[in-house]
Amino acid sequence: MGGRGGRSGAKSVGKSGGAKAGAQQKDRENAQAGSRSGVDPVRLVARDVLRAVRERDAYANLVLPTLLRERGISGRDAALATELTYGACRSLGLLDAVIEAGSGRSVQEIDGGLLDVLRLGVYQLLRTRIGAHAAVDTSVAMARNEFGQGRSGFVNAVLRRAGEKTAEQWVEELAPSDPVGRLAFEFAHPVWIAQAFADALGVRATELGDLLAADDARPLVHLVARPGEISAEELALVTGGEEGKWSPYAVYLDGGDPGKLEPVRDGLASVQDEGSQLVALSLTRAPLEGPDGGRWLDLCAGPGGKAALLGALAAIDQFQVDAVEPSEHRAELVRKSTRDLPVEVHVVDGRDSGLTPGYDRVLVDAPCTGLGALRRRPEARWRRTPTDVRELVVLQRELLAAAWELVRPGGVVLYSTCSPHLAETVSVVGDFVRRTGAVQLDTRELLPGVTDIGDGPGAQLWPHRHSTDAMFMAALRKPM
Repeated sequence: MGGRGGRSGAKSVGKSGGAKAGAQQKDRENAQAGSRSGVDPVRLVARDVLRAVRERDAYANLVLPTLLRERGISGRDAALATELTYGACRSLGLLDAVIEAGSGRSVQEIDGGLLDVLRLGVYQLLRTRIGAHAAVDTSVAMARNEFGQGRSGFVNAVLRRAGEKTAEQWVEELAPSDPVGRLAFEFAHPVWIAQAFADALGVRATELGDLLAADDARPLVHLVARPGEISAEELALVTGGEEGKWSPYAVYLDGGDPGKLEPVRDGLASVQDEGSQLVALSLTRAPLEGPDGGRWLDLCAGPGGKAALLGALAAIDQFQVDAVEPSEHRAELVRKSTRDLPVEVHVVDGRDSGLTPGYDRVLVDAPCTGLGALRRRPEARWRRTPTDVRELVVLQRELLAAAWELVRPGGVVLYSTCSPHLAETVSVVGDFVRRTGAVQLDTRELLPGVTDIGDGPGAQLWPHRHSTDAMFMAALRKPM
């Protein structure tokens, strides 16, 4: 899944072990050949990630760090490779439209390897400050090295046509005429996703351009300071970052590899979007009827970020967290994230967990389309389809129903998604409240100091308003 998908049938990074190994060997051979012929290794890395995404449904944010490490690329070169890779993945719709206009043929008719080179070249021409000469020449050299002189001439011709206009001029020429379609094209989003965002914005749909622009920009790295171990102020001083605006545990970093930071290596901090931090915090702040007995449950725990924050908060009061994750691989990630915390991981399906009811607080951070985190998963927007929404809503409703059976009377279930799509958010919650008589709390009251999160009772964060992922939250209390 492009967003939170490992929980419910994501596309695999490789089609099979043998195919993946063969593709990786091919990547290494291409890289070695490119190096011998003088092709820029930074652009080779970007091209090879684009190829892995296209051929193997790989995730760019998993493939790129491995290739950078294997090929010894660091510093400014690594930063450029990252910009080219993620930028091209994000901009696919715009790039392909320009390539079709410049070549006079559909991208489906272009050899996949050439298409990777063209996408990389057009991205440099239209969305970076790299000179046109360098963008064209390095792309042509890359094509010549792998495909020969004849097809490198095709690349040269298409890129020179693409470079005859600016990005803005191409938008004017190729974008649909309707307002949503035009903005979707300009900011490289599928139209159906842009429309879903506009629907979720409601009366403030005029903000759609700002939202899509923020969703298309490189996000800051967000760290979470582990409660009881280090404060956000201390973490900011140690890392050179800036304290977060909304979460008392958040720190912002401009970039770099957070895995190399000492607090992260020592388990005092980890990477976590500030919006995700607020989800976990909202669960702990929700008012219960009766005392908090210290039994908390994360029903959809993988890969473990929220479970770790809940575990650290639970440890302060000597509470206990159960964490449910059906995939053994992702369950192991939860174990690593929650090491030395009062968290017990259960490798079971949350819809039929077999756990003993009576939890005071239950988090249902449901598997979803991940439309709220597209800026952190560059290729995801082009993989999702409206059909995914329909399939996931069924799972979301089943998990929420299971959580309701596990929470005690007077306890709270916090339902959240990393998606603002109305079908995955207010529709799921509204239908559940009508069927169960759940008491919907005003979630905005659980987010003190966080402004502009909607009219209630649910809360919606936005990249353009809060610089977080577009997290949705709704707090439901079970009547006594």
